[in-house]
Amino acid sequence: MTQPADNPRGCDLALLAWALEPARRGWPVFPLRPGDKRPAGHAEQLCPGTGRCVDGHRKPEQRATTDPDLIAAAWSQQPYNIGIATGPAGLLVVDLDMPKSEEPEGAPSGAESLLALCERAGQTLPATYQVRTPSGGHHLYFTAPAGIRLGCTAGRLGHHIDTRGWGGYVVAPGSTTPHGTYTVTDESPVAALPAWLAEKLSDRPKPDPHTVMTPVHDGTKAAQVALERECAVIRSATEGGGQGRKGRNSTLHESTCKVARFVAWGNISRATVEEAIQAAGESTGLSAAECTTTIRSAMDWILTHATPREAA
Repeated sequence: MTQPADNPRGCDLALLAWALEPARRGWPVFPLRPGDKRPAGHAEQLCPGTGRCVDGHRKPEQRATTDPDLIAAAWSQQPYNIGIATGPAGLLVVDLDMPKSEEPEGAPSGAESLLALCERAGQTLPATYQVRTPSGGHHLYFTAPAGIRLGCTAGRLGHHIDTRGWGGYVVAPGSTTPHGTYTVTDESPVAALPAWLAEKLSDRPKPDPHTVMTPVHDGTKAAQVALERECAVIRSATEGGGQGRKGRNSTLHESTCKVARFVAWGNISRATVEEAIQAAGESTGLSAAECTTTIRSAMDWILTHATPREAA
């Protein structure tokens, strides 16, 4: 397609239009790598501390904007895919994934799991804005309830059901990967998140009554050294280094287990560990959802079965 004369950089006008559409709705956007689902720019552990990060690393959620001039300036540089920062947008997006190829035949999809959840709860979902993903999954957009800061979850509502709120993002329609394009399939107005779903997402797993947790003293030297060492191990397990996705996930799980014992012993907080390991995992090419699921699984198991310090 011939670009107009006032488009000297060869800007992809279609992608720019798609990037401006969420902003028009009041949903802050930020660039994703062209043809990819990962944020453009540097990872936190590689932050140079200059430019926009001179006062500290700015994560995608902090960089997201609704300013049309800033959006036009960014998308005039490269044909970026589009990320929507769900928390600042006031959104809670339900992400319904398809079963993976390695799963047993008949494994439920996210849509099937959500239908089963609704049936068990005796509830239905309202029509709402919906986007089809290249894999065949769906993103269901809801407005987040006022007064509740819902984060992201992986599998809490059911198999292959993730949610995106504060601390997360979704790939916006118009974005394209080698597998296809994110496409709007339902243009209904964005519905409010049903109260019964909000309640399930607000619940926190109850700690095992048999697990004895010691007071947290964040940042003891041994714990920090272990965390830094395992993050380095995780980052070294890159796709380019010859490890497949399964191998990188295995490394992520093993390293999380090694640091999780320091959480159980009270040397460092769970949030500190999970944030650092999440960033390291995503830097290897694993998705945010994959990392969250693996880290939470390893952490929960260790916190339930950790050997007391004296016996370790």
